Amino acid sequence: MRAPYQALGDSSVVSTVVARALRRAGIDDPPSRGAHLLRHSLATTLLNVGASMSEVGEVLRHRSPTTTEIYAKVDLTGLRTLAQSWPVRGEVR
Repeated sequence: MRAPYQALGDSSVVSTVVARALRRAGIDDPPSRGAHLLRHSLATTLLNVGASMSEVGEVLRHRSPTTTEIYAKVDLTGLRTLAQSWPVRGEVR
């Protein structure tokens, strides 16, 4: 079963809605704009909850893994926190 689908008429509709919401929220210069902001956010969130790159690519309907790599950014701060909790060789806890 698929969710109901209705075309938006123009591909810029979502971008316009997102841009207006960003302005209302006082976000003047986001790293990406419009609908792509949502795609970047989704890709990053999926990775953070354990999805594989191929799963992210499937959700975003990418033909190439290289395209998915552009959207899926790794949370470096989160990785640093995780890495710092690992014991150093020879260290006793």
